[in-house]
Amino acid sequence: MKRFIETLKNIWKIEDLKARILTTLGLILVYRLGTKVVLPGIDPSQLAALKDQTAGGVLGLLDMFSGGAFSNASIFALGIMPYISASIVIQLLGMAVPYFQRLQREGESGRRKVNQITRYLTVIILLLQGPSYLANLHAQLPASAFVLSGAFFTISSVLILAAGTMFVMWLGEKITDKGIGNGISLIIMIGIIARLPSAMWVEFISRVNQQGGGLVVFLVEMIALAAVVTLVILLIQGTRKIPVQYAKRIVGNKQYGGVRQYIPLKVNASGVMPIIFAQAIMFLPIVLVGFSSSDSATGIAARLSDHTGFLYNLITALLIILFTYFYTAIIINPTQMAEDMKKNGGFIPGVKPGRKTIEFLDSVMSKITLPGSIFLAFVAIMPAFAMIAGVDTNFAYFYGGTSLLILVGVVLDTLQQIESHLLMRHYDGLMKSGRIKGGRNVI
Repeated sequence: MKRFIETLKNIWKIEDLKARILTTLGLILVYRLGTKVVLPGIDPSQLAALKDQTAGGVLGLLDMFSGGAFSNASIFALGIMPYISASIVIQLLGMAVPYFQRLQREGESGRRKVNQITRYLTVIILLLQGPSYLANLHAQLPASAFVLSGAFFTISSVLILAAGTMFVMWLGEKITDKGIGNGISLIIMIGIIARLPSAMWVEFISRVNQQGGGLVVFLVEMIALAAVVTLVILLIQGTRKIPVQYAKRIVGNKQYGGVRQYIPLKVNASGVMPIIFAQAIMFLPIVLVGFSSSDSATGIAARLSDHTGFLYNLITALLIILFTYFYTAIIINPTQMAEDMKKNGGFIPGVKPGRKTIEFLDSVMSKITLPGSIFLAFVAIMPAFAMIAGVDTNFAYFYGGTSLLILVGVVLDTLQQIESHLLMRHYDGLMKSGRIKGGRNVI
């Protein structure tokens, strides 16, 4: 406790870090207030049916990502998911379309162009999702809930919803530039963590009212949750260290004064991106059939909307494994790593420089990515098992899945950035033993 208080004092002494943290908290507060602002023309006191619709299932997960804005009929109701969907499309185009491949190789200027195209695509997605969301409101809420109606209400509400999401994007970018951590990731995390206290309380009350060892069951659930969190931390921080021998000076073909270092290859190099990608795709059936039709959907649409169904979880797991390999291939470039080692006079002991080194690194990444992707997929579908075991739906989301991975990954990444500021100014880090290993940003 004493060390924790001392660390807080050190953080407060660093003006730049203090300003960044306060800026982050201020912008997050603006976002949370925005999730409570109801669309003009809707009576806030008649949203009970909408809240019931998002109490569970895939729509409940979507409501969690929006920080509760979806069930509040808020100006931020569509959340940040349209931007993430647009980012997925652009990244996939980067693999198949030469124009986007060229932009990715142009450095900072290319990145700015890609970001601009992503924003334009986000607006298009918003203009398509906005009318669908309004149709859902008309289907779920009584007619008396709408103070305004007609074409004016529809057009103005679609524009407000689109502007709300773009404003959330702007808040995320400002947090990244002026605050601490990745802004988009933090906004998603805050929306998720806001539901944890109420979900835990509802589960506790339900177990207390249960006859025959309800408190014991709740205690077992909390222990299981702690175990899952530990496994997720190990998944995010797990690495395979590759020894690399560097030469301080080279005379002819002989090396003198060699020094050995290690290249840490992460078991889950892609972080939470694969699960975000997969989840965004699994939201498509709801968007295509319409939010209002999701509860009455039949056939394949119904099966793909069943959060605890076998088909839904099987497709989700396969998509996560696929996207883990896809995103790892984007992040890890064995050819570039081999070239950098060669330029700096380094080599992997027992492996010839050049093509053999590239093949070795590629082989190692493939071997550690496979179990990492399978474990990631298993963690992603764990909430379904928790629901089947009788855990309340809202609390079950925290037993794995996108919610827990984002929560743990973003917290570790933010703490790592705070620790970097402390160590850079010669203060002690947040952890007594070793440095924090952060997860990759969400987007």
